[in-house]
Amino acid sequence: MAHPPGRAGPEPFVWLLFSAGGMVAALVLPVLLVLFGVAIPLRWVPAPDHAHLLAVLGHPLTRLGLLGVCALALVHAAHRLRFTVEHAFQLGRFDPIIAAACYGAALAGTVAAASVLWAFP
Repeated sequence: MAHPPGRAGPEPFVWLLFSAGGMVAALVLPVLLVLFGVAIPLRWVPAPDHAHLLAVLGHPLTRLGLLGVCALALVHAAHRLRFTVEHAFQLGRFDPIIAAACYGAALAGTVAAASVLWAFP
């Protein structure tokens, strides 16, 4: 798509979200998975009590941070899935449909994550 001189279009912003999602997926998600999926169940670290977790989750910055982790990871996954489907199956001619489906699913997942996070008291 040709853009007027001095205007790059939305592509740099999409790549920014993709790379930020990759960093989140590589750095934050493994820590959360090891902590809550391995270390606490195996009692390597003491488990926080329910009241403490609710207090931490009750803070708006915690909710916003978790929403950011979810949203960026979903956008990263959508971007990877989009280009994998287009190139692996040679479906580049359906790019607008594939892009809408992938990024629409990421948006729906982000809305679902936001509704779950803000459902807590």
